[in-house]
Amino acid sequence: MAFESSNFLVAKKSSLPKSELKVECNIPVEQEIDKIFSITADVNVQSSEVLTGFINFLGVIDLCVIYCALDGSVGTIHTTCPFSSKIEDQNISVGQLVDINVKVVDHEVQNISSSNIKVLCMIEQDGVLISNENVNTIRSNAECICTKEDQMSVVRLIGNTTSVVNEESSVSIKEQVKKVLLCESQVCVKDVECGLNFVSVSGELVNRILYINNDDKFESCYNYETFKEEVELEGVTRDSIAECCVSILKEQVKTEVVEIEKGVDVKIVTPIELKIKAYEDVNIEIIRDVYSTNCELGITTESFSMTKTLACEYFENKIDGNLTLSEDKARVDKIMFIGGTNLVIFNSYISEGEIFVEGIARTNVVYLNDEFSSLNSVNIEVPFVVSDKTQLEGENIKTKAQAIICDVDVVVKKGREFYFDAKIKVKVDFYVDQTCAIISNVEEQEKYPEKDYSVELLFGQKGMSLWDISKQARIREELIVIQNPDVNFPLEKDTNVVVFFQNA
Repeated sequence: MAFESSNFLVAKKSSLPKSELKVECNIPVEQEIDKIFSITADVNVQSSEVLTGFINFLGVIDLCVIYCALDGSVGTIHTTCPFSSKIEDQNISVGQLVDINVKVVDHEVQNISSSNIKVLCMIEQDGVLISNENVNTIRSNAECICTKEDQMSVVRLIGNTTSVVNEESSVSIKEQVKKVLLCESQVCVKDVECGLNFVSVSGELVNRILYINNDDKFESCYNYETFKEEVELEGVTRDSIAECCVSILKEQVKTEVVEIEKGVDVKIVTPIELKIKAYEDVNIEIIRDVYSTNCELGITTESFSMTKTLACEYFENKIDGNLTLSEDKARVDKIMFIGGTNLVIFNSYISEGEIFVEGIARTNVVYLNDEFSSLNSVNIEVPFVVSDKTQLEGENIKTKAQAIICDVDVVVKKGREFYFDAKIKVKVDFYVDQTCAIISNVEEQEKYPEKDYSVELLFGQKGMSLWDISKQARIREELIVIQNPDVNFPLEKDTNVVVFFQNA
């Protein structure tokens, strides 16, 4: 057999359909609640199973509630709500990797009783399938087959790994603390680099502490910690490209308040989960063109698609906005504290040399109304679009953005106008689908008639290569070179090329 089938692997990403899921969460309470000031709901995927046509996965919603009890005290409830879900798509098959993206886009308090708070969370879910796919090609060592070989750069998935690192932080508060109400931890990746059999991830951990001091005043402070973690991954080299999705396992965050001489130290242990995938660019030998010296060939060419992962980019920007309190809300005389701050990204894209990220920032403002001597809360939503310059160009570049929000500040004017100001830290992953064509199959067809002459004169046109002449004459390249030692290729001018045949 003149031809043998061969194959090579290429990395391919494909998007999974987006859908919504409603999860009812029941939060146990131990005292009578007068009102809820804020609820923070974060979601994380814990495990997944890829089957034919669908993916089953388990997740957990981390809920933090700040409330006011009937006796006037302010407290916090921290609990988790497990859930299960499914993503269906005909392209899903066993053996593929999957990145499942889940986010809480909205939540609603449905009922408050003496023992339970019922919260309905709206979750948006989608994901990306990642796999090494086989691409068919051909090989031949037959004497009658002439091939024009070339190198093609392809992208392969090296592997993936998940690592959890416990980051230890300490926040010093220079006053006595009666109660810590809230510890909001967020993490962002700034850079991902590859070494020999490892991936290095560097980023920043942001902790915000909300507390009540001995004077019954609400205070807050931020703590910023940088981290760098090297995660082992076999097969990675310095030339590899890696991507990292990072999240905090919030149900496992531990805090401890330690009294010191002039205040307290809040010690925080934050489990950070790093999900890493690494890719490599490799050059492979392929057949660009082929012909036979003794028969016609039926050549099948097929196209294939692969996904090339590009280096990530990190930037910081500002979010601000003005909002007016609705008339049915009590007037704001003093802002007591803000809590339950988060953001949701809805879109990211490249346009005219800039990367744009769109979303909504949210926070709850708890304020005092002097007329009724009451604490009230209002949820603020600020749509935002932030951007930064990028060197990447091309309409086909796809983006995936992760972001955190910090340094949040809200001030009130005239009792009803809010001004919201915050800093956003954004990491964007880029990738692009590339389509290539390759000879996937060759079949031998009718034999050429035997030549009844011993000399053939070929009329070569200026610019023709040795391959062009050989393919036209249906003879091997070395025969033309031997018999025409004075002819240089490609042809510098129209030239006659002579071929002698040895007849039996």
